[in-house]
Order: sequence, then C-alpha cells, then structure tokens
Amino acid sequence: MKKRILIVGGVAGGATAAARLRRLDEQSEIIIFERGEYISFANCGLPYYIGDVIKERSSLLVQTIEGMSKKFNLDIRNFSEVESIDRQNKKIKIKNLKSGEVYEEKYDELILSPGASPIKPPIKGIDEAKSLFTLRNMKDTDKIRAYVDENSPKSAVVIGGGFIGVEMAENLHERGVKVSLVEMMNQIMAPLDFEMASILHSHVKENGVDLILKDGVSEFKNNGTKVVLQSGKEIDADMIILAIGVRPENKLAKDAGLHLGDGGGIKVDEYLRTNDKNIYAIGDAIEVIDYVNKKPTMIPLAWPANRQGRLVADNIYGKNRKYNGTLGTSVAKVFHMTASTTGNNEKTLEKLGIKYEVAHIHPKSHAGYYPGALPIAFKLTFNPEDGTIYGAQGVGYDGVEKRIDIIATAIKAGLKVEDLQDLELAYAPPYSSAKDPVNMLGYVATNIMEGTLKQIQWYEVDEIIKNGAMFIDVREELEREMGYIEGTINIPLGELRDHLHELPKDKPIYVTCQVGLRGYLAARVLELNGFKAVNLDGGYRTYSAINCGEETNMICNVNVGDDGMIENIGAHIKIDACGLQCPGPITQVYKAMEQLKDGEILEISVTDPAFSQDIKAWCKKTGNTLLKTEFVNKSFKAFIKKGRKAGIVTEVIKSEKEGATLVVFSGDLDKALASFIIGTGAATMGKKVTMFFTFWGLNVLRREDGPKVEKDTLEKMFGMMMPKGANKLPLSNMNMGGMGTKMIEHVMKKKNVDSLETLIKNAIDLGVELVACSMSMDIMGIKKEELIDGVKLGGVATYLGEAEDSNLNLFI
Repeated sequence: MKKRILIVGGVAGGATAAARLRRLDEQSEIIIFERGEYISFANCGLPYYIGDVIKERSSLLVQTIEGMSKKFNLDIRNFSEVESIDRQNKKIKIKNLKSGEVYEEKYDELILSPGASPIKPPIKGIDEAKSLFTLRNMKDTDKIRAYVDENSPKSAVVIGGGFIGVEMAENLHERGVKVSLVEMMNQIMAPLDFEMASILHSHVKENGVDLILKDGVSEFKNNGTKVVLQSGKEIDADMIILAIGVRPENKLAKDAGLHLGDGGGIKVDEYLRTNDKNIYAIGDAIEVIDYVNKKPTMIPLAWPANRQGRLVADNIYGKNRKYNGTLGTSVAKVFHMTASTTGNNEKTLEKLGIKYEVAHIHPKSHAGYYPGALPIAFKLTFNPEDGTIYGAQGVGYDGVEKRIDIIATAIKAGLKVEDLQDLELAYAPPYSSAKDPVNMLGYVATNIMEGTLKQIQWYEVDEIIKNGAMFIDVREELEREMGYIEGTINIPLGELRDHLHELPKDKPIYVTCQVGLRGYLAARVLELNGFKAVNLDGGYRTYSAINCGEETNMICNVNVGDDGMIENIGAHIKIDACGLQCPGPITQVYKAMEQLKDGEILEISVTDPAFSQDIKAWCKKTGNTLLKTEFVNKSFKAFIKKGRKAGIVTEVIKSEKEGATLVVFSGDLDKALASFIIGTGAATMGKKVTMFFTFWGLNVLRREDGPKVEKDTLEKMFGMMMPKGANKLPLSNMNMGGMGTKMIEHVMKKKNVDSLETLIKNAIDLGVELVACSMSMDIMGIKKEELIDGVKLGGVATYLGEAEDSNLNLFI
C-alpha cells in the first residue's frame, strides 16, 4: 500500500531511513525536511577538516541533495524547518527559511530525526564573546575554519574534555594554536575510568596542551578574549570552542505531546515508536536503553543512529524489528594515542550498585620480537559470579580498537569471560600475539572468578601501606630505579623463594610488579607455600598512571618560544636506537651524554615502549633535562639537554651510598645476562658498579681462545670440564645439551637483545669494574692470562670494601 512518509532531519538517522524506505518500496512518497543546507555530511570528520588533516571540504559531503534525490527518488527540502506537529490531523507545519513561506504537509507515517544541539549555558559574558564557537554542522565548521584561516589565532581555550573537545584541542594544536583544554570533572573522556583517562592526561600534556581539570568557567571578559575560571585563574584566548556536551532537540516532540525521558530524550518503545503509533523517533534525540544495565540513557553516537534509521524503515513496512539497546562502543584519536570503550565502565556499575570485578592488563600491540610493538592498556569489567562481560576500555598507540570491537561483539553474542579464552583470533607477528590481548583478559578474569587470583585496585594501595601491610615489589632493582610505590620492599621474583622463611604467614602479603603478570606469579608462589597473597591489578604501570602523573610532567619540560609555540630543537647528537631493547636505549643515552657539553642536546629515536617513561626517570636521577618527547612514525623521540634547564630548580636526590655491587657466582648464560643487564643499567643511572666474579662465575670471564699456561693435572681437568667464555655457557634450565643456549641466542638476535659479549664490552665501556676472585681462581685452576682484558684480580676485602659504599648488593 502506497504511503506518505515524512522525515524531519537528515544526516545519519534520517538519510539512512529514507534510503532504506525506498529500497523496500518504490511507490511511497518520501519527503525529507532538513533545517540546514546539507542532507548528509560526515559530522565526525568536522574537527579534522578544521585541523587541515582532511584537505577537501567536499570530502565531508557524503550525499548531495541532487544525487540522493535522483538515486532514491526522494523529495528533499533543505532550509526547511518543521515548526509543529498536528497529531490529530496527521500533518506538520513547515517554514521555508529562505523565502519565509509557511505551509503544511500531511503524513501517514512521521519519522523524527532532529538530532542534538550543543549546550550553551548562561555564563556571564557568553553573548558578548565574539570569537566563541560551537561545533555541530557544516555551517559551524565553515565559521571556525574561516576564523582560523583568516585570523591565525595564537591561543585558544577549548571548554569540555569530551570527544569533540579533545578532537578540537588536537586539531587546533595541529594548526599551530596554543591550546588550553578546560574540563570541570577530574578527567577527560568520560566513558573511560579515571586511571585509563590518566594515561591520556599525560599524553595530552606531552603534546603541548595546557590541560586544566576540576575547574569550570565562571565568566568571559573583554568580548571573550579572557576566560575566567571558577578557581580565579584567567586565560587569554584569541578564540573559544564550547564543547561541554549536547542536549536532544525535543521542542517539536514536546509541543506535540510526545513523551520525554528524564534526560529530555524522546521516549520510544523497542520498535522505535513514540506514544503516537504513527510517529517514530531515531538518533541523538531519543532516549535509549543501555544494552548492559537495561536502564534508560542518552548515547549520541553515529552507529546507533544509522542502525535505528534502518530498523524504523523496516518497522513502517511491518517487519517488526526490535532495537535491543545501545552498547556505546566508541573510539577516539587523542594525538598519537587511541582511546576506545564499549559497554559499562566501573563508574557506571558503582553508581548503579551492580556487583562487578575488573581486570587490567598491559600487553603489546603485536608480538614483541617484531619491530614496532607498542604498549596498550586494557580494562575489563565483568560479573565475578557468572562471568557476564559488562564492558571494556583500551588506551594505546596501535591495535586498540580492534580488541574493543571483539569484546563488543562478545557482549552482543552473550559470551562470558571464560569464552574470551577460547576465541581463535587471527595471528601473525606484525599484527598480534599467539595469545591475543583479548585472550589474556579472559585468562585473568577467569583466574579471578575461580579464586586463583586475589587482587586489589590502584586506589586501595596507599591505605593498605599506611596501615602497615607487607607489600613486596617483585621487579628487578633497575626497574625500581625508574619509579616505585613508596612503602614497598624489593624482592625480585627470581629470589622470592629464597626469602620465604622471612615472610609472615599470619597476615596477607601484597605483591606488585610492572604490569601485574610477575605479581600474579609471585602470588601463586606464596599461595602454594602457605601464605595469603594479594596482587596489585595492573601493577605499577596502572598505579603510576595516576599517582606519578604530576611528577612526571614536571620533569618533561617543553621549550616554548615568545609566541607560545614549541621551538624547533636542534640536536648536537642524533641516535637511532629503534629495535634495541632495554637497557640498550638508556645505555646509548648515557654514552652520548658523556660526549656532550653542558647545555648541548641529544635526540634519540626508540621503539622500546618502556623508554618514554624510563627516560623521564633517568633524567631526574642524573640531573639532565628532558626538553621534549614526541611520537613519530611509531617510534618515541626524545630531546635531552645535558644539565638542568635554565630557570628550573629541581633537587637531584642522591644517597650517601651511590655504588652497586654484584656477586656473580653462577656460570649459567641466563644468569650472566641478567647480571650484566642490571650492571650496565645501574651504571647508566650514575652508580659506581663493581661486579665480583667467583667460582663458576669466573667462566663468564674466560677467553675462548686463551693462551696455553702451565697447570698441574687437576687444574687441567677442571679447565677441560668448564666452559670457556661467554659463547660456551649453558642455561640454568632447559639446556638440552646446548640446544637451549642456541635457541635463546636465536631469540635474542631476533628481538635485538645484545649478546653477552656485547653486554660485557658495554659494561667495561661504561666504567663497570670487573673483579675476579683470586682465591676462587686458585681453587678452580684458572690463571690471569686466561681472562679477558679489563678484568682486575681481588679478594674478599675488595668486595667488602665496595659493598660498604653501595646501596645495591646482589648475589647471582
């Protein structure tokens, strides 16, 4: 049966509905009324056109009126505002905004897709602010783009840290504008939980944006050239972007007596029908049901509007398709990082009183041995009793959104956290790992459900330590040099079993590591030995994202010129350390800084994901200045100035004992590697390092092609049975007749980890003192001539003397 269908509003919802209606019926009359000039445009791309990332304005116009009218046989009327709905007589009143003509049109079915409009609160001085903009449509976009092109503003204040605010801050920054981003809440990007958003806070600041949190706007002065915050702070602004949110365009529906929800959205049933059986509503103007918690909410996103447009067309033609609610899956580019979410975050679950657990992991974007692997932070929320997945969040440089999409699909499919373990996902080293991050989230969450993993969250740590609990950091000493939780004690995971007799069994022992994995392993060791163990979820990396952010940003100072822009930094030495793994990049920095004079600058490029944080800690520890960090072509670039930046007073904390001693007793390759990695790392942090080799450890220092020396029969037998030098050392486990050694050397080469010979040479170059125990040499029948160059002989007094001046003593 031929119908007369009128649609109020185009873009995502209205245009999609019109196209679907025509595909279902060639006979019906379909008319679209659009208040603006354009029927269909890419509103999500508007900030990127302003930032000149999208070069051509025409690229934003998804459908032209002429093209869409011909393709789908539609009557499209732009510059036409629908003023009222006469429900009893089934007609609407329209005003032609160009001619002023007012007329009526009758309908059989009416679809409302008016969208949402930017919130513009009654702040003092807002009406007088001449260069204040909001962003909703092409008209707004043209105004902002023209203002930036014609006036070349030096400064801008963006108010609101949601999607539009953050994207506008980035794109104005790309245009050379110094941006202040003001957000009244304690975080940007509300769909993220605080600790996840904190990762973005550091990144936004590192890219030169002045991020101001927990502060709102109280007044605009001098025609909007000065923004006064509620704290009293004043910011000069050549332009202002107001992006504090949107409200549904509900006046037409309200005046027609259609029901509205508490948030002002038009209420619809599961078939997208209003309380009038002939009127449907879709898009940003409607109230939807949250797919996870089943509560009414407002989620203005593109996918729901498009989906609703298709469904409402189906339902007009009797297909009875239900809209099951909105999951809220989203993604945003934040400078070089990606932030993506789906489902319910922890804040929402807490507010609604829903029982939940969370899991944090910090995997790499793909296999670590393939170049360019970058860190990602993931968070999963779930029901600890039945495994229902509530939501997920991800923040990182690469591969974030595809994992969130997988979890969004899992939620819609009704999968549980246990099922995430069984997802067989595409794998090749450039794209993923054999155990994908989604699988890892499933493993961790399942361990929590089954009780094999007990954990605490980052916000519980300080109180636990304040109450005197035992808290063990199971990372290596070198890692702690880059930052640690105050009040924790350090027992590396490999040494934990040796200290079990010192630990209490009458109270819980809390453990932490870098990202949570070694903490879990430590917790299992403790639990299986009769202790009560609790792991810090997400480890130090999650904790430090919140608790060390301000300190970190004080160290990372950016050169700023008189015009407020970041200066181009000319480096005296440039190093490409891409592909090197820790401690390679820091070692390279240390060597280069030795060559520089005070005030000269080093530029280094690195792909090791930990480097961006390590270099900040290194600069603080050594008294140098980190001028700037940036992310270019999937690598981190840092500019380091030798000495402190002028005008900055920063105390470099030094212990009275600044040495480090390592006793190397083992002759196993893996333990020798660990010894030299720790030793060189400590040396790059400015410590005086002495490595004391005794008994089997002496084999590490033997020449492979040593000269013939006089020995008695027993000494010759010892010499024949012991490995000669770094190339002949066995593994402590899985040696398999030397096959294990070959395998680990192959893996080290693929992952760009230095060989033991290279590590020894680097250690000597860094001034690490290698001392061979003369007493052990005598017992083992090893002569001085058999040792590599650069080794000193010494006895126990030598070791004890060095140990007395050290604050780091290790026995390996």
